[in-house]
Amino acid sequence: MTLDLSDFTRMRPVPDNLVPDLNGVDAFSTDAIAAGVVERYAPWARERAAALGARVWDPAVLKAARDAERVRPELRTLDRLGNEVYDVDFHPAYHELMALGFGSGVHSLAWTADEPGAHSARAVLSYLWNQIDGSTACPLGMAYASIPVLRSQPELAPWADKLAVEGYHPADVPITAKSAGTIGYFMTEKHGGSDLRANVTVARPVGRRGPGETYLVNGHKWFASVPMADCYLTVAQTEAGVSCLLVPRRRADGALNGIRVNRLKDKLGNRANASSEIEYHDAEAILVGEEGHGVRTILSSAEYTRLDFAVGSAGLMRAALSQGLYYNDERTAFGSPLSALPIQAPVLADLALEWAGAAHLAFRVARAEDHRDDVSEKLLSRLLTPVAKFWNCRRVPGVVEEVMQSIGGNAYIEEHPLPRYYREAPLNAIWEGTSNMMVMDVGRVLTREPKAIEPVLDEIRPVAAEHPLVADALRDIEELVETPEETARYLVTRIALATQAALLVRHVPTPVAEAFVASRLGTGWGPGYGTLRGVDVGAVIDHARLG
Repeated sequence: MTLDLSDFTRMRPVPDNLVPDLNGVDAFSTDAIAAGVVERYAPWARERAAALGARVWDPAVLKAARDAERVRPELRTLDRLGNEVYDVDFHPAYHELMALGFGSGVHSLAWTADEPGAHSARAVLSYLWNQIDGSTACPLGMAYASIPVLRSQPELAPWADKLAVEGYHPADVPITAKSAGTIGYFMTEKHGGSDLRANVTVARPVGRRGPGETYLVNGHKWFASVPMADCYLTVAQTEAGVSCLLVPRRRADGALNGIRVNRLKDKLGNRANASSEIEYHDAEAILVGEEGHGVRTILSSAEYTRLDFAVGSAGLMRAALSQGLYYNDERTAFGSPLSALPIQAPVLADLALEWAGAAHLAFRVARAEDHRDDVSEKLLSRLLTPVAKFWNCRRVPGVVEEVMQSIGGNAYIEEHPLPRYYREAPLNAIWEGTSNMMVMDVGRVLTREPKAIEPVLDEIRPVAAEHPLVADALRDIEELVETPEETARYLVTRIALATQAALLVRHVPTPVAEAFVASRLGTGWGPGYGTLRGVDVGAVIDHARLG
């Protein structure tokens, strides 16, 4: 008897429990938190956010993000004739992503929109972008942070104008010949790390001293991201101390500007973004601000980069959660969707609470930036920025890892987006100040500006009146701020959780807020995800679903 394989094929059951890729979903309009922020504070940005949200789960964009990381940047120090070029070759997908991000105004909307809520709208764009790609989020965030610094000095306004353009021009030519520009930050030296005052790179004036004057820079930088940017903010020692300077990649005549790229970093994640080690050899630079005020100048922009990392971490949580919820809703076991199983539903609900708290905390800081002329909001921003950066960036690796488990082996394969998220997750806690630095910064704020805690407490007090667990946290904070250095991390954690709880009580469905308060401020939760008790897990999951 001969076996007819065509008969076998017809008889074989077609698998109906395979989950296709998450594609074609509007990540903005179906996201209750992001859509709510725009609706409340920046309705004029709705169409712009929806346009970018429609690209988050676009198959072509997902492929570009994967390709840009899979084929890493390569450094060419010399051309074929032996001329120094220090050029970095990228996969074309990197340039596609840069064009989409910069063309969408992710980097500059806060500074170009003459509308209320511009920082909130821009934060939503960044939140969406970090669901697409973390590598290109770096140059986008640096442009966002640098524009106000450069605008504050008349000589540098043309540079700021080029950086604010909604467009991308990758040609390696002087910025004056380009339609749009990019910027990098070259700060850290190998012996000093985060201590910028320990830097040994030096800058000496060519002629006169002072803001806007030309200096020559000599030294090195150990972490120099985006070496193909058109210019770089850097710090160097001058006669008056650490100073901030703007260094063009190319001089006005088109020649390379005394910058040698020694090598590119082989990083755990963020691979599509070229991070390098560089040397300055009489590189021409423009002094930004006064000599000796470089740390203060850089910290004025760090407030924005730190906010962006808090927002970006919430976006990365959202991307992972979207993948996890989609898979667990589509995949069945024992006759039910995985998301309905009593062993899995509390895990997904727990992750959804983590995302909700992180997103609302980050967007609250962005809203404070929209009201910098209000003293209370300015103080709140000064304190909550390092709190949000510390908390959100610390929480995202655990969220991504738990989502990976909720999907299983397929999420450990490079064809899936989760490995990219997993490698990206720890980075935001390192860039622009580690967790300890954020905690120290909170302590400095409370020591130098004790009144900064009051707007934060005012945020919490109305909710504490109705929720005993929030009231307990409030009393804790009021006692701990008297000696912040003794219980630093615990204090920052309590501030983060109590603020998140207060925001959720105001802005999310009651079952979601109650679940957050009971778990994060109560005693019966943790340390792992999935240990929720006595909460409406179905309502929490419904709030987090896309659509």
